[in-house]
Order: sequence, then C-alpha cells, then structure tokens
Amino acid sequence: MNGGRTRVAVVGAGIGGLTLGIALQRAGVTVDLYERADELREVGAAVALSANGTRELYRLGVGEALDAVSTQPTELIYRDGRTAERIAAHTGGADYRARFGAPYWGIHRVDLQQTLAAAADPAHLHLGRVVTAVSDQGDGATITFHDGSTVTADVVVGADGVHSVVRDAVCGPGNGPVYSGSSAFRGLVKRSDLPSLPDPLAIQFWAGPHAHLLHYPMGGEARGDDTVNFFAVLCGPERWSGGNVEVPDGELLAGFEGWHPAVREMLAAVPQSPRWPLLSQPPLSRWTRGRVVLIGDACHAMLPHHGQGANQSIEDAVVLADLLAATDPDTALATYPRGRRARTRAVARSAWDTGTLLHLPDDDVAGLAERDARFKSYLDANAWVHEYAAATTAEDVA
Repeated sequence: MNGGRTRVAVVGAGIGGLTLGIALQRAGVTVDLYERADELREVGAAVALSANGTRELYRLGVGEALDAVSTQPTELIYRDGRTAERIAAHTGGADYRARFGAPYWGIHRVDLQQTLAAAADPAHLHLGRVVTAVSDQGDGATITFHDGSTVTADVVVGADGVHSVVRDAVCGPGNGPVYSGSSAFRGLVKRSDLPSLPDPLAIQFWAGPHAHLLHYPMGGEARGDDTVNFFAVLCGPERWSGGNVEVPDGELLAGFEGWHPAVREMLAAVPQSPRWPLLSQPPLSRWTRGRVVLIGDACHAMLPHHGQGANQSIEDAVVLADLLAATDPDTALATYPRGRRARTRAVARSAWDTGTLLHLPDDDVAGLAERDARFKSYLDANAWVHEYAAATTAEDVA
C-alpha cells in the first residue's frame, strides 16, 4: 500500500472533489482541497444519485447520513408531455434498491455537499482559494493562486468542473465543452402547489416536440420536506456564448404551450429561473499530464438526461483514490484513465441519444415508436450504468 507517502492537492470541493478527499483520507493518503468559493453553498437546485454513486458513498461511510436527507423516488415514469399518458414505468424505491444493492436518491445539492464536507477533515479544506494556474514539475505539480501564493504536491487533481482551469494545464486552452443546441430552466416547487401532478413521488420525464420536463422529489420525507425539483429543457437557441442568462418572463411557459396542465402548473409555480446552456465535453485525448490529473466534469462533462454527471464524478474519485492508495503516483495516473475513459464516453453518448428521443416531433412516427420501445426497456437496457461498482474496477485495472 502507498498510504501516506503521496501528498495530493485537489482543486475544487464539489461532489467529485469532496468524495475524492474523503476516499483518500480513509486510505491514509495526505490530501488538501482548495475551493474558490468562500463557503460551500448551493450551486444548482438538486442532484439525483443512482446506485452506482450511492453504493460508493455507503462504502465511504456517509450513506446513512445522506439517506436521512434524501428521498427515494417510487418509480421512473416516462409520459407524453401533452396527454400525460404513461409511455413506460419502472419500479423505484425498495425494489430498485434490492435490484442494484444501493438506493436512488433525490437530494438538495447543498445537503449533499455539506454532508460530504462534514466527513472530510476541515483542517485540509481551504475555502476562498482561486486557482489561476497549475504546472507539472516532473516529480510533482504546483498550484498558483490569485494572490500569487503557491502550493506543491506529488499529485494535483482537477475537480474544478466544466470550466476547469486545471484542464487547460492538461490539454491546453480551447479543449473545453461545447454547447449542445439545447438549454434549460430549473426550479423547486412544493408538492402542495401541484394539485394536478400525477405520481408526485416518482421521477418523471415528460416528452414532447423539441422539449422535455424532468422532475423528482427530494429532501427527505423524514424531515417533512415535500420539495419537487424540476429541470425543463428546450431545444435552442441555435448558438450560445457565455453562461446563464436572464430571459423575458414567460419564455419558459411559451416553450411548453399546449402541454398538459400539470406541466404548466409546475413551471408557473415559481419565478422563472435564468436559462442555462447545456454543455457536453468532446472526448479528450488525455486526462493526465505528468502529475496533474482530471476527474468529473473537468474531463467528461455530459448532458444531464441520464442524471449521471455527479455519479460519474463519484466513480472517478473512488477509482483514482483507490489507485493512489495502492501504488506510486506515476503508475496510478497512468492506470486511472484506462479504467474510466470507455465507460464515461459510453454514458455520455447514451445521455445524448436520450435527449434526442425526448424531443422528437409528432410527425416522426417511426422515431416515436422506437422511443416508446426504448423507454419501456430503459432499466434493463441501462442496468450496466446502475450496477457498476467503481471500487471493483479499481482493483481490476490496478
């Protein structure tokens, strides 16, 4: 075992970075996390975690705490966006947990982040540290901060998300994610404000021409939280530059004109959010450079239509942590991409394909028939996503 001989510095204390920090600390590896925010606060409303992510959080000893602040959706339901017809449904809750050996959770993102942060050593979590550059030094790597100060570690990990600074150090500038041609609005609604909503405790996709709506319960029934998180996606605009934008009131509802009353009721229940561009990372030719390595959205940002972004970050973190604990840094960093690249690319491709199916026009009769068939076989066809055990993979590729 490598144990504490390797010193690791992680840039970013989001889901992937915190999971990596916990996993390394549990293995006895010295790790410090550097987060640009002054406090760990909510970024995005919610997150869905499937068994491939939650099983690893249980293994790291934080599963019970997260279970207490999460909700397990009763079903996964696909509906026609205009008629509310159930196209397909798959069991959730206890049945899902029994099948895959771990739960499916809907959880407030801030609850997830703060629970993970509480499990990490606070002495090694450094907030308000804005990274401006990372450089490989051969036998280590150096991080430079906005105030000119530096730290050096045996390994530097970029867990700094879709607009990663560390990615530039690994791949060079201009290798970031691209706009997918679709965008989204988010919101949190109380179930009591949704009298028309069928099956309010299920995770549901409502599909229609050039748009779809996803929503799921979250927050933990035990503490009386009846929040529903929604994510409403529209095709377009054709081009996008920059980040989230404020748009005229009513733009979201206009995109769902003629949809079922339950859909419009949900979208109108809260003030319209900014519009978010949906970004996807083209496959990178490399995930490492010397002693610098990427995880999560920094190297494989994907569309959210499988709810796998956070789960893939957790998988990355567990595999990398296990390798760093088991062997020397150079071997670990050479081995890590071999265990992760093919899987993350497959998940990203599947998420893109699902987005296409959710937005088919009414006149695509053959496509709609294929869509319905694929929705009906979804859980069986995608069992490979949910049953995956990252820790076992780390052992196989080591």
